[in-house]
Amino acid sequence: MTTSLTLTDASLDGLLARLTLAQKVRLLTGADIWSLHPEPEIGLRAIVMSDGPSGVRGTVWDERDPSLNLPSATALAATWDPDLAYRYGAAMAREARRKGVDVVLGPTINLHRSPLGGRHFEAYSEDPLLTAVIADAVVRGLQDHGVAACPKHYVANDFETERFTASVDVSAKALHELYLQPFEHVVTHAGAWSLMSAYSGVDGVTMSESDLLRTPLKDAWGFDGVVVSDWTAVRSLDAARAAQDLAMPGPDGPWGEALVAAVEAGDIPAATVDEKVRRLLLLAARVGALAVEGAEDGTPPADEPPAEVDPDAVLLAREVEVRGMVLARNDGALPLLPPDAPAPRRIAVLGQSAVQPRTQGGGSATVMPTRTVSPVDGLRAALPDVDIVHATGALAHQGVVPFDLDEVRDPQTGEHGLRARFLAADGAVVLDEVRRSSALMWLGDAPDAAVFELVAEFTPTATGEIELGFATVGSTVLEVDGEPVLEVTLGADSDDLAAGLMAPPSATTRVHVEGGRAYRLRWRRVVAPLGAGQDGMARSVGFTAGWRPVVDSPEQLIAEAAALAREADVAVVVVGTNEQVESEGLDRQDLRLPGAQDDLVRAVADANPRTVVVVDAGSPVLMPWRDQVGAVLLTWFGGQEYGNALAEVLVGSREPGGRLPTTWPAAQEDVPVLDVTPRDGVLRYAEGIHIGYRAWLRAGAVPAYRFGHGLGYTSWSYDAVRVEPEGHDVIVRVALTNTGLRRGREVAQVYLERGDSVVERPVRWLAGWAVVAADPGEHVTAEVRLAARAFQHWDAASGAWAAEPGPFTVLVGGDVAADRLAATVVR
Repeated sequence: MTTSLTLTDASLDGLLARLTLAQKVRLLTGADIWSLHPEPEIGLRAIVMSDGPSGVRGTVWDERDPSLNLPSATALAATWDPDLAYRYGAAMAREARRKGVDVVLGPTINLHRSPLGGRHFEAYSEDPLLTAVIADAVVRGLQDHGVAACPKHYVANDFETERFTASVDVSAKALHELYLQPFEHVVTHAGAWSLMSAYSGVDGVTMSESDLLRTPLKDAWGFDGVVVSDWTAVRSLDAARAAQDLAMPGPDGPWGEALVAAVEAGDIPAATVDEKVRRLLLLAARVGALAVEGAEDGTPPADEPPAEVDPDAVLLAREVEVRGMVLARNDGALPLLPPDAPAPRRIAVLGQSAVQPRTQGGGSATVMPTRTVSPVDGLRAALPDVDIVHATGALAHQGVVPFDLDEVRDPQTGEHGLRARFLAADGAVVLDEVRRSSALMWLGDAPDAAVFELVAEFTPTATGEIELGFATVGSTVLEVDGEPVLEVTLGADSDDLAAGLMAPPSATTRVHVEGGRAYRLRWRRVVAPLGAGQDGMARSVGFTAGWRPVVDSPEQLIAEAAALAREADVAVVVVGTNEQVESEGLDRQDLRLPGAQDDLVRAVADANPRTVVVVDAGSPVLMPWRDQVGAVLLTWFGGQEYGNALAEVLVGSREPGGRLPTTWPAAQEDVPVLDVTPRDGVLRYAEGIHIGYRAWLRAGAVPAYRFGHGLGYTSWSYDAVRVEPEGHDVIVRVALTNTGLRRGREVAQVYLERGDSVVERPVRWLAGWAVVAADPGEHVTAEVRLAARAFQHWDAASGAWAAEPGPFTVLVGGDVAADRLAATVVR
């Protein structure tokens, strides 16, 4: 439920007056890792928060409490469709209500400044306007259904390396024109009810203590919500003096009694605490956690939330993925079922990611779906009469792969799963439960124990050698039938909590197994608290038990795949990244595909001229073979319906509707803005306002695929453009015709140029777009509204937006090249 209350409402004064200083301060630090303290005497229940931007995990990281796994943020942004983004937000709101969550920690609206950013998949775009518009729709979709959005990470946290301590050196012009713009939009247009401050800082000040939380956020933009800290990002009372409102997680933290004492001593005004609590009470009223007498409710109380994931939301996950897939290249290889040719009799589907795809990125965005559909399963379901064959070809995953649930049983009950136990130092059982996954996580809520133990009866389906092992940080022993076969202590590659927990190193040992025979496996890991600086998160354990194929000869794997491709009518190679490449807590080292996947594609392309490459990655990768294959389809992380959506696009029952939200390079050395590594604690954004396609245009460099690029299964003509002022805005009307043979979708993009500008501007910048659809031969008009801000620039001298009078060139087309139509508008 929402409320008509405002920050100045007198009823909030009455509630504040009923709270002691100690009670007020207690409200400003979390009660635990996800919840806030209740105050029943004023009608305030606990507010519950949860990750994530592409689903809602809830308060436990547990496969027994599954969640909807939506496609990644990059997939959503690739639709360029705010209406679909609104539905995405509404689906997350339903999931949040189902899981008892009031605040969803997302969307992530940092920018794709560098393709090496490890959390690239979780953010939308390299362009601030595209990011702003898609984020706006997601926020409204959540909040119109009574759940608070918490856009993050304010501000300029576009990297993971040293994110806890690094500071960004960025000009005021770049800060306002790029990095603040999406946050401004979700505040002033969508009315975000909360917002998360980053770990990192700007100009030497960590964000939870930064003046940027006051100005422009609260003063200039009128933000009336709660500034939530990233977890453990509040480090001192200086954040309480600033406009930081809430320190997460709890119950420990730097405020508490210290803040009470500072107020009582007059070091911090009592009014500062009152303002923070007032904002928290308003948030509580908005999400239905506070009953305020006399307040008019904007929406009626929600019905009892369902116990299961909404089937319509599962269909939405498939729809978003179909609409977000970008057909980057097509030399007649797609669709697989063209109307004027016979269907293929055999399709070779190759690659480890074809059977073990990544449907989501790593880190706090992770959710546990009920099931995921692989590309092989999706194609077999879509083409039951076609012989679908598979070979691994090359490994995409560097670490262990979790066990298939069908192959492991709890030794005590015989049911499918594994028995997880936490043991005290004296051997007493602290926790004993059966889990339905071998990839486990306790994030801040692990039992107080000395040893973690995982036991399973493993029955492999085939005879041969495999590598058994685990991924975790710490000292672990693996036993097979009571005999230790692997004992090792693994250390994290960085001090980042997320990297150690969510993308840990792995260890394996080679074991010979017989198909159909049961083996007793036991893993014992020493439990140790996390290091200093992780208050509230110290009791965290991440552990994955699993296996990986033995690969003595990568060349042999590739040869087997090429042989299958040679005998097939079509070869579909699914390549992708892994948990060590795209995850919270780490940035990428390079843009190459892991392992020998490039060699696999080349070999398959040599064996079969009709080769389609599917790229299962949340962010750009290098594709040195792209001109040697028949088609390249970029699918992002596709959510739980990935295989079904992919099959629809491959066979041609649906058109790939995506357009690139970020530039894909041909070579890493071509990327104009690449650096994500701070020096002496500072990351310098020396490129200023020129990131993404703006930097490519400025450098005169040619990428593999431009921003905005995307092919479909039809063709379009851009026939005419008309530009008309309307108040402070400009309306651009573009006449288009579907010149192909089937119904299709086009994203008409409008860019601006100002070649004779007296102020620094990009060579060209996105000003607006419209999504249209038409039948063959149909004429349609795309209407694009260009807001006054599109023509303005940030004037650092005055600290305000300014307009430069004179002519602007309006360019219209299907990508950033935008050379189909042009017009001039005078401002």
